[in-house]
Amino acid sequence: MATARKKKDKPEVVIPEKLYFRIGEVSRLSSLPTYVLRFWETEFPQLKPGKSSSGQRMYRRREVEFVLAIKKLLYQEGYTIPGAREKLKTEMRPGKSQSALPFPARPRTDRLRAVRHELSEILSILAPKRRK
Repeated sequence: MATARKKKDKPEVVIPEKLYFRIGEVSRLSSLPTYVLRFWETEFPQLKPGKSSSGQRMYRRREVEFVLAIKKLLYQEGYTIPGAREKLKTEMRPGKSQSALPFPARPRTDRLRAVRHELSEILSILAPKRRK
């Protein structure tokens, strides 16, 4: 017996393997009108498609993915535009989620002193004796 699919569980959008997408293609992929995409360009600084020589908006794959992320935040998760902007800004920010490097808490000065002492002994053996 198959389970019924909820209304909100839509099939995942498959983005074709292309370098650039025109605004109409992005509109069809995202099921959004083109005017919404143009408005989002003004609201989300990360969404900046380039323009072709004829003035057509040319979206890259990461920008199409970004459009889909914005749509999910606004339409499925109920964020406001400022809330979605802030959420995307914090997700793009590396740093706090990054784990610390495994450096020792403080250098081992006793070991460093021993190495320094041994090096100075070797230096005194190798250095020619000075005559007065």
